[in-house]
Amino acid sequence: MRTRAAVLCAAAAVLAGSVTALPAQAAPAAHLTWRSCGTDDYPTLQCASLQVPLDHAHPSGRQITLALSRVPHTAPASQGPLLVNPGGPGGSGLNLAGFVASALPRSVAAQYDVIGFDPRGVGRSRPALDCAPGHFRTVRPDTVPATAAVERTNLARARSFAADCGRRHADVLPYMDTVSAVRDLDAIRAALGAPRISYFGYSYGTYLGAVYAKLYPGRVRRLVLDSVVDPTGVWYRDNLGQDYAFDERHRALMAWIARYDSTYHLGKDPERVGAEWYAMRAALAKKPAGGTVGASELEDTFIPGGYYDGYWPYLAQAFAAYARERNAAPLVQAYRKFGAVDGSGDNGYSVYTAVQCRDTSWPGSWNRWRADTWAVYGKAPFMAWNNAWYNAPCAFWPTARRRPVNIANAELPPVLLFQATEDAATPYPGGVMAHRLLAGSSLVVEEGGGNHGVTLSGNACLDAYLSAYLRDGSVPRGSGTGVADAVCPKSPDPKPLTAKAASPSSRGTALHGLLGFRR
Repeated sequence: MRTRAAVLCAAAAVLAGSVTALPAQAAPAAHLTWRSCGTDDYPTLQCASLQVPLDHAHPSGRQITLALSRVPHTAPASQGPLLVNPGGPGGSGLNLAGFVASALPRSVAAQYDVIGFDPRGVGRSRPALDCAPGHFRTVRPDTVPATAAVERTNLARARSFAADCGRRHADVLPYMDTVSAVRDLDAIRAALGAPRISYFGYSYGTYLGAVYAKLYPGRVRRLVLDSVVDPTGVWYRDNLGQDYAFDERHRALMAWIARYDSTYHLGKDPERVGAEWYAMRAALAKKPAGGTVGASELEDTFIPGGYYDGYWPYLAQAFAAYARERNAAPLVQAYRKFGAVDGSGDNGYSVYTAVQCRDTSWPGSWNRWRADTWAVYGKAPFMAWNNAWYNAPCAFWPTARRRPVNIANAELPPVLLFQATEDAATPYPGGVMAHRLLAGSSLVVEEGGGNHGVTLSGNACLDAYLSAYLRDGSVPRGSGTGVADAVCPKSPDPKPLTAKAASPSSRGTALHGLLGFRR
């Protein structure tokens, strides 16, 4: 992990060799026909579809379909559209529009048409990618290649996924990338009849928004980036950084379990609790729980705990049941709830790989991947090999690679960024880097917070800054003596499920069910 000082020094060198593309010629603006598609949770939701060019360089060529959603403004005067994105890449944003509209203060939400969308290839957009149905079916090989045979097996799976994607979607893959998705965003803007848009993105959605702002700075009204991708590390170095940060969050979970030894009876020493977890992993590698949860599936089950501590009580309960009683049922249930990749997950993973593998170059030599991952594993074993195999298809991807976009920008109105200092998926230095690259931006920090996606999740301090910005464009300005322009206390830690204290924030749980995080 780089220190804060190193990040600040590196900002001056920004992305040597990166490119900034010029906007492609736009197709004529389409007309949107909205229909009611409300749910019990979001009854005012409306839906529409939009045809956009597969290749924006040829706007009259083949068209694909984007699925859109909307919660219309109700105030007498509108501030225009607020496009929202849950990240991924590969996350569906249709229901996120309903969530954002309901979670914002009513007086703020009323001023916007909150617009959700499934990016190209995702969910209800067509065509929807599914490269290798059942790629994550259980029980998968152990992620840690302790033998050459295990490594060969995992390599064969990665090569096969890339090849299957090339066979199934050869016509689409060359246009699955962030820049193409940004062109789609501008087509949505044009179809809405808006000269400018406001944008609110989480996680990968921060990079999508920053690239949009780079290509179309004059079309940005307001820009909110929550849990910010390091734009100088896309995507190989960013994933290595995640490995260290997720290991720290896993250790934080072990410490939390130790704090509640009276509930879980796994020991009061976090190191001892961690040793119990790795002993459980070793046992599951030999005999998967319920014939379903092996070592790889156990990692999949606990990785979401690095995104959101509201899952910790459920994970701890399953861990304790297996470690103390060899009761596999709660662990299998936790895997199905948090770790399993179902049919929609196959789509999300297919888009994730298609976009990240196409966006930028990846090491072509597996020897580099192997050496880097073993080096990380020696210090941060929790997710190192799991993450390597998750991204390994990019070593064999069948399409040409783009060059990264330099998001440095001095042409924008004030931009508002939110970042938790202990975020695992987008570590804190990435938020600092983006803050430096987006001139005039303001950074609000959740000090000590470890969740990923921190606004509209129950932290009143963070939400107050978000609401003020969306209401009238106001942003906090620091004294110039520190990196952050404003600092909020972290949200309270969860309590065990058996405690009388309140359960994890229902709003936070709802949000993290919608965000496009890897599972």
